[in-house]
Amino acid sequence: MKQTCTPVDLDPSAPTSATGDPEAGRARIAASVMFAVHGAVGGGFASRLPWLQDHLDLSAGQLGLALAAPAVGASLAMPLAGALVHRYGGRSALRWLITLWCAVPLLPMSAPGLPWLCAALLLLGVGAGMSDVAMNTQGLVVEQRLRRSTLPLLHGMWSAGALVGAGLGTAAAFAGVDARVHMAALAVLLAVAGWIGSRGLLDARPTAGAPAPPRFALPSRAALTIGAVGFCAVFAEGAGMNWSAVHLKDVAGASPGVAALAYTGFALTMTIARLASGVLVDRFGVTRTVRAGAIVATVGAVLVATAHSPLPAAIGFALLGVGVSAVLPLTFAAAGRTGEDPSRSIAGVATVTYTSGLIAPAIVGGIADHASLGASFALVAVLTAALIPAARLLSPTARPIHATRTPDGRPSSRAGASSALLDLPGTTTSGAVVAVSVRRETRA
Repeated sequence: MKQTCTPVDLDPSAPTSATGDPEAGRARIAASVMFAVHGAVGGGFASRLPWLQDHLDLSAGQLGLALAAPAVGASLAMPLAGALVHRYGGRSALRWLITLWCAVPLLPMSAPGLPWLCAALLLLGVGAGMSDVAMNTQGLVVEQRLRRSTLPLLHGMWSAGALVGAGLGTAAAFAGVDARVHMAALAVLLAVAGWIGSRGLLDARPTAGAPAPPRFALPSRAALTIGAVGFCAVFAEGAGMNWSAVHLKDVAGASPGVAALAYTGFALTMTIARLASGVLVDRFGVTRTVRAGAIVATVGAVLVATAHSPLPAAIGFALLGVGVSAVLPLTFAAAGRTGEDPSRSIAGVATVTYTSGLIAPAIVGGIADHASLGASFALVAVLTAALIPAARLLSPTARPIHATRTPDGRPSSRAGASSALLDLPGTTTSGAVVAVSVRRETRA
């Protein structure tokens, strides 16, 4: 039976349907599996980047150039993913796209040289972007059915999956397992898990006669201001995730196994920090939480920039991950409080922050090629330090909450990231969903 969904407002005081809708409860479990599988693939691949660099004898600049290719692939493919979900339904589209995502990392691991690697990473971006859009669309549908916030839990499952995938990659690196063999085995395991888990997904489709939503949105000045805050945090996150293992191997002199462990540690600290960020915001407020995190992240980035042995570098990456973990969710929340159309503001902010995450690996690699990785993370330290004064821009008191209007012209109390994301026609993938989907962070 095909499910349809209409926009709802999330009210913390309103009763939920968690116990009265067992189908939605099963869908939440299934969606959690999808997010975890997606994260495990990404974590496994990132943990074997040092092997890939050594295998193809790439410089830091060459690897950074290659890592920019997924950005192009994801950007080109995400609108197509929305069309697939619209045409084939959420369950079928996500089932096949997750399977594709599990298999596509084998291509870059098997590339014979840099040109082929760039082409393979382009396809990697296609798989990542398309499956990510379908996955987050499913999460939004489940959230609407349950009438309570669900995406933070799902994004946390992505982080946990990335941690598990990186852990398996670390074990494979320590054991000297060829990355192609490792990723092939991981692809089979995760594809089976995803296929089985997808049985509980909702086959959501747009409501009849729903107009096609815009695929792109021009960010407002307020969205650009908030997006600049997110840009700094996501740049630091992207630099840490993609270059932690390489930094420990090339600069700190760590063994390949210890270097692979760097990504695992980075993912672990970010996962724990995401789980705690909501409590910290409730207790200390947005500005203090972001400001304290920015200080911690800056200390971590300075440690990384100056470290020449594994221990201080590893500690630096851990502090960097903890410090920036809460910024992006709070950035989306702030975007939802701006303008008459919160979803458009969120889409604009997400576009800015996503661009940051995509260009960070290439910029870090380019600076490293002409100077050093230490110089690259000195730039990261500057960006995280900029978050200290900029933290006030994310405060709920920094800008008014604008009311939106329902389709029949009545005022609506929708405000904030959660409700704005649900202000969609049916369950189609709008520009907001597409943009937000590419970053998997827990909202505070």
